[in-house]
Amino acid sequence: MLRLLEDFFARAYGRKLVATEMLKLGMRVDKEGTIYFGNIEVQPAKIARALNIDRRVVIETAKDISKDPRLLQIFCRLQPRAFLADAARALGCDSVEIRADAKSKNIVSTATKVLSENGILIRQIVTDDPYIFPDPVLTIIIDGKLSPVVIRKLRSLPFADSITIK
Repeated sequence: MLRLLEDFFARAYGRKLVATEMLKLGMRVDKEGTIYFGNIEVQPAKIARALNIDRRVVIETAKDISKDPRLLQIFCRLQPRAFLADAARALGCDSVEIRADAKSKNIVSTATKVLSENGILIRQIVTDDPYIFPDPVLTIIIDGKLSPVVIRKLRSLPFADSITIK
């Protein structure tokens, strides 16, 4: 997906920046070029201010997306989601972040197997798409706190470059 954005916006760095951020956040674009966060219309000036660019760049990016069938097929279907990682502690949960080679197989199934075999309830799993995020992370929010035994088991997983418990 990032390759598609890079190719499409090859000569327009600002537009590529806007489109990439919209993709990461799940901002939707309709066929008229209007930007939404869920069902809430987002003003281009607000996005521009957050990205420190001119609002016209945001407007033109959305119009470009709406005119390209390939991009519109993707952007008209995006949805934002609540990501609980930073709120986990306040919810009485632990957050497990696993960084691994994205080419490794069975990362999610192996990590969740360790948790399920130890009777741990999973509240949320979010995996970053390695084609969108340069440093993809598997984040697992679990109900309650992890025991030292389970933490050791997770840290011993062969594919894990790093594991952070928050």
